[in-house]
Amino acid sequence: MSVWHLLLFVSCVPGFVISAVVTLDSIKIYNSHEWLKTSKPIVYFYCKRENKTHLPDVKEVNVSYAFKGEESWQPLTEFTSKKCKRCGFYEEDKLKSDDVFDEWEFCPSDFVDSDGKYRRIKDKEFDATFLCPQCVPLAAGSHNRGSKGMHVAVVILISALVSTVLILGIVVVFKHWQQKKREQEQARFLKLFEDGDDIEDELGLGTVI
Repeated sequence: MSVWHLLLFVSCVPGFVISAVVTLDSIKIYNSHEWLKTSKPIVYFYCKRENKTHLPDVKEVNVSYAFKGEESWQPLTEFTSKKCKRCGFYEEDKLKSDDVFDEWEFCPSDFVDSDGKYRRIKDKEFDATFLCPQCVPLAAGSHNRGSKGMHVAVVILISALVSTVLILGIVVVFKHWQQKKREQEQARFLKLFEDGDDIEDELGLGTVI
């Protein structure tokens, strides 16, 4: 069994928590929100209730930055369950509140590619690629549970239909048996009268007026 299959198996176990580390693979920002365009942007990544992760290498707009995942500021965040986080990229502002490049629900299920990568593009703001190989079995586990739930629903529906058809079949057979039984009893009753008439004829007995 491979490590991927092992992670997939344990992620399907109810209540099981798996640690999935997310690193930044690459980023390119298209816009700086600073009034003075000559100043260097101070970009950071932040998830609600977690610490800010500054990106010290990102200093220029329209420049692609690639990372190895071994930088001192990595990882960006870590998933310890299948729940999503409210995360985003921001730019520090010394004069007013920090500017927002983008803020979204960041989920393990976003990592659907086999290489464990997830790309997010915000028009005129940034283009970023995240890496989380451990998130792939989490996403697959969620998908399998959904497929399993669909399979169970189909089985229940088919079972209900089969049971209904079976009950209707039993009712029809019972009604047919009752009808046959009544017909046989009527035939037996008529035959008794016919047999009685034959006996009277043989004995020479008739109706006396």
